[in-house]
Amino acid sequence: MSSREQEMSGTSKGEAAVLKHETANGLGDTHDRPQASRGSVLTIVVIVLLVAVVIAIAGIVKRKHSSAELDKYTDGTAPPPVSLTQPVMQQTAREIVLPGNMQAFTLAPIYARTTGYVKAWYHDIGTYVHKGELLAIIETPELDQQLASAKADLATAQSNAGLAKLTAGRYQDLIGRNAVSQQDTDNAATQMASSNTQVASAAANVRRLEELQSFERIEAPFDGVITARNLDIGQLISATGSTTTAGAGTVSGNRQIFDISAIRTLRVFINVPQVYAPDAKNGTTATLTLPQYPGRSFTGKLVRSSSAVDPTTRTLLAEVDVDNRSGELLPGSYTEVHLKVAATAPALIVPVSALILEADGLRIATVDTNHHIHLVRVTPGRDYGTTVEVLSGLQAGQAIVGNPPDSITDGEEVRIIPTTPAQPQETKR
Repeated sequence: MSSREQEMSGTSKGEAAVLKHETANGLGDTHDRPQASRGSVLTIVVIVLLVAVVIAIAGIVKRKHSSAELDKYTDGTAPPPVSLTQPVMQQTAREIVLPGNMQAFTLAPIYARTTGYVKAWYHDIGTYVHKGELLAIIETPELDQQLASAKADLATAQSNAGLAKLTAGRYQDLIGRNAVSQQDTDNAATQMASSNTQVASAAANVRRLEELQSFERIEAPFDGVITARNLDIGQLISATGSTTTAGAGTVSGNRQIFDISAIRTLRVFINVPQVYAPDAKNGTTATLTLPQYPGRSFTGKLVRSSSAVDPTTRTLLAEVDVDNRSGELLPGSYTEVHLKVAATAPALIVPVSALILEADGLRIATVDTNHHIHLVRVTPGRDYGTTVEVLSGLQAGQAIVGNPPDSITDGEEVRIIPTTPAQPQETKR
């Protein structure tokens, strides 16, 4: 072996020894270690991404579930909650109590029928007047002049008619002696007829103006009480009524000058439910009670009915007349009319809290099978304090809202709250 080969062999051996030493000290395998680190990092990244995706999917699913639950809860709680109750049938109604309004037997608004200024008035509200009694006087200077002119026209027409009559008579005498022509005679007769027609027209105009002039005196048409006075001295009166002036000096409108009511007998109109229509006979005695006279009652008589049931309300319109010569009863008052029934009739009992008071009467909220509200008009009967009779408008077994809110409307969807029957309490001894 040459010296160069020995050197190379020594070098190789030295490198091998150095490599062996580095391997023993963990400094070898310089190319394999970086490849193993990159693989583990990639695995960790993939695992993290998978975990993130799983968490994101779980969050989305949870949010969708929560949103669905919220929508379901909102749909379930959006309609207003109501509790239902059932009307109770009662078979012991011996009389019916119906609401009514008292009215004057005769009520008349009085208008002037002529134009002028008030000269004087003699009776104020609350005054009892007799038929033909003078209430007020109206000055009508223009009408007076028109009447004078019409009388003058009548006198002129009468003069012309007299002359035409004389002329026609002369022509009749002359025609017999052939002194005038037949044409002139006919003209004279026609002129006489025309003059008579003008007289009749002028006389009718005079009578018309005299009738208008007679309305200067405002008189009572019947015995009664003055319930309204809408005129004063110097006020302008027209055929449409009196002209009232507001405080600012602005004309506010036209009204009748007087209102007169005959109150010796009062009328009370009642709506009798169909089930009690056979008991609403002429001559039936009725008892009336009024809130301003607690503990007292007044007797009336059913004098007439419409003899037909209203298909809208299923009630019979009847009139009860009440003697009021004492003057205690006032027109326009509210009263309750008690009518006896020949036999017991069914009546539905509902809680007072179920009644809805509206401008056109009482209503009750019923609920159909689809949980929608229907407001039905009812006719009340006797009031027991916490409960009240319903005489018409409601059917037995029909579910009603026990305590409806003020905002409830017809056709509105509601949520029914189940009611738990109250447990009977034990009596303490």
